[in-house]
Amino acid sequence: MDKRYDAAYFQHWYRGGDIGGSARLARKVALAVSCAEYWLERPIRTVLDIGCGEGAWRAPLRKLRPKAQYLGFDSSDYAVRRFGARRNLHLAAFGDFQWLRPCAPVDLLVCSDVLHYLPDAELRRGLPGLAELCGGVAFLETFAAEDAFDGDHVGFQARPAAWYRRQFRRVGLRAAGSHCWLGPALAAEAAALEASP
Repeated sequence: MDKRYDAAYFQHWYRGGDIGGSARLARKVALAVSCAEYWLERPIRTVLDIGCGEGAWRAPLRKLRPKAQYLGFDSSDYAVRRFGARRNLHLAAFGDFQWLRPCAPVDLLVCSDVLHYLPDAELRRGLPGLAELCGGVAFLETFAAEDAFDGDHVGFQARPAAWYRRQFRRVGLRAAGSHCWLGPALAAEAAALEASP
């Protein structure tokens, strides 16, 4: 099936579906920002959002950190055409991060609700680039085969959580809890009980 991330898709899942709404998104953003700032020991300055859709993270991020630079990438022609200029969104597929390095490593890398829709080969291709681009913390909201979740199940890749953990460890990411992962530069700094091996 050819899944299209067009205006109808975003209307259905991000406005009509109202899975948690803006309050839930604001809590996710606050969690990710707090985690990154805890580990960096300073306010975040840069955010890279891969699989950003319409750039929904941008407004709540800017509300918390008005001076933070936000850069988004998505494979949706619609989202980039409609919101690209205003929200600093650019066109790229996840696998393009095999070679794409649009910026220096960022304080907070966001890849929310994306990885569990990607084929194995594309995920493996792009993931090392995400690790390289993460200079602080990555918020990688991902659902596994063991999870029951509300939302879009079309194209869901039912991979076990252990599979994702192996892929993340392979590129130097270390679990910090609640979908947050320490980038390779910070992974060794965690105390024994502060992050998962």
